[in-house]
Amino acid sequence: MKKIFTCIFLFSGSLISSQESFTRQDTLRGTITPEREWWDLTYYHLDVKVEPEKKFISGSNTIHYRVLENKDRMQIDLQAPLNITKVIQDNKELKFEKEGNAHFIKLKSKQKKGKIKSIEVFYEGNPKVAVRPPWDGGLTWSKDANGNHFIANSNQGIGASIWWPLKDHMYDEVDSMLISANVPKNLMDVSNGRLRKVVEFEDSKTYYWFVSNPINNYGVNINVADYAMFSEVYNGEKGDLDLVYYVLKENLERAKTHFKQVPKMMEAFEYWFGPYPFYEDSFKVVEVPYLGMEHQSSITYGNKYMRGYLGGDLSGTGHGLKFDYIIIHEAGHEWFANSITYKDPADMWIHEGFTAYSENLFLDYYYGKEVSADYVIGTRRGIRNQSPVIGPYGVNKRGSDMYNKGANILHTIRQFCESDEQWRMILRGLNKEFYHQTVSTEQIENYIDEQLDIDLKVFFDQYLRDPRIPTLEYSINNGILKYKWTNTIEGFHMPLEISAGDNKLRIHPTNKIQELKLNDEDIVIDRDYYVFKSKID
Repeated sequence: MKKIFTCIFLFSGSLISSQESFTRQDTLRGTITPEREWWDLTYYHLDVKVEPEKKFISGSNTIHYRVLENKDRMQIDLQAPLNITKVIQDNKELKFEKEGNAHFIKLKSKQKKGKIKSIEVFYEGNPKVAVRPPWDGGLTWSKDANGNHFIANSNQGIGASIWWPLKDHMYDEVDSMLISANVPKNLMDVSNGRLRKVVEFEDSKTYYWFVSNPINNYGVNINVADYAMFSEVYNGEKGDLDLVYYVLKENLERAKTHFKQVPKMMEAFEYWFGPYPFYEDSFKVVEVPYLGMEHQSSITYGNKYMRGYLGGDLSGTGHGLKFDYIIIHEAGHEWFANSITYKDPADMWIHEGFTAYSENLFLDYYYGKEVSADYVIGTRRGIRNQSPVIGPYGVNKRGSDMYNKGANILHTIRQFCESDEQWRMILRGLNKEFYHQTVSTEQIENYIDEQLDIDLKVFFDQYLRDPRIPTLEYSINNGILKYKWTNTIEGFHMPLEISAGDNKLRIHPTNKIQELKLNDEDIVIDRDYYVFKSKID
C-alpha cells in the first residue's frame, strides 16, 4: 500500500491553458498529424553542402521509414527561406503541396504495411541566420581569429527543419543516421557520432559521420571550422569511451588544460545516472561561435574557457565557479534530452529540470551534499513563478521556469527519499527504464511515484501545472503552533521538516488548520523544501 501523501483531487487543466493564440502552423509543427503518424522513422542520410561565402546550403535527405498504415500522403517539414526542389521515390518524381513550413507529398508507390520504404528530398537556400544563438535558432556564420569561416547550427525549439528537411516532431526518433557534409577544403566538419571517412575533391572535402543510436532531430549538428583535435580514453561503466575534443587552433593548449573537467564530469554522471548512453558514438566537445548546446555525442562549447556561466555564478553562492557551466550542463543532457527525450516541447522540463539538477549533483559528488544544496537553493533567485512549468500541448510550445524551478522540484523530491542511495537508484532507474526513448511527463511522474511508493500526483500537479509555490501559513500563540498550506491547488498535502529551537519536527500540513504544542517563538523550515512561509501574528 502506498504511503498517505495526497487527497483525491480533480484537476481541470485550466491552469495550464495559455493565453496565447496559436496558428495553423503551430498545430502542423506541434501535432502528430495524420500525415506523420502512419510511418515510423528508421534511417536518415542527410547530405549537405555548405558554401560559407554565399551563406548557402544545399543537398538532400534520404528518409527510410517503416509503413505502419496504408496511406499515401506524407508530411515533411522545411522552414523558409529554404526550398524543397524535388522529391523522389522509386525513381519517380513526386508532387507536393506546401502549407507554410509543412510540405505534403503525394506518394505514387504502394505503401504496404510493415515494409521499409525510402524517399529522397532535395533542398537548397540561404537558411535563417541565428540572431541570438542558441536561443534564437538558425545557422551562425562567423570567423575565427585567423579569418577562417566558423559555422554552426543551433535549433532547439525552432526545429531542425530550419536547416534540413525531415519529420520535425520529437515523438519519432530516427534509429540511426549518416551525416555527410561537404565543406571548403581548408575547413573541417564535425557532426554527431563517429567519423567514417573523408572524401577529398579539388576544392572541398566531404566528411561522413555515422550515428549508430537513435537521435532526436534537434540534436543533429554540423560544425564547420579550421579545427584542431585531441582525444583521450575514459574507462567507464561500459568499458573504454573515446573523449574527443575539436577546438579552434588558437585555443588548443588552453583547451587541453580546461577540458580536464570532462572525465571528472563523466565519472560523476555515470555514478548518478548510469552509463553514458552513447558509447558506440563516442563523446565529443566541439567549439562553436555561440554559448553551447546539447547536440547528441557532440556537445557544443562556447563558454570562453571560463568557469561558471561566462565567468558568473548563476547561484550567487560562489559554488557555480567550481565548474564550467557549459561542459557540465550540456553533458548532463546526454542522459536527459538525448537518451530520455520529451515527446512534446510542453514537457521540456524533463530535459532542463533534470539537467539543471545535474549541476548540483556534480557538486554533490566532488564537494559534498551541503555545497550542492547551497548551489541549487541559490538558483531559486532566478525563478519567476508566473506561469506553469508545463506548456500547452500540440503546438510546439515550452513552459516556463524549466531550469531552476525544475531543479528545485527534484531537490524537494529528494527529501522524500529514505536515503541518498534511494535517490541515486531512482535517477539511474529512470535512465534504464527510458533508455533511448521519447517520454511524457506522466511517465516520469509515475516512475518516481512507484519507486518512492508515494502518491505524488497532487505534488506534481502543484509544482508543474500551477505557477504558485506552496506557502506554510502559521501562527504561534500561547505555546500552540497553528499551520496550514495556502497558495495551493485544492487538496494539496505535503510533509515538511521544520525546526523549533534544537528540535526537528516533521509535520503534515494540509489546506486545513492543524495545531501542535510548541514552546518556541518561531520555526525554521528545512531549506531543502522549495516552499514559502507566512507568519500571522
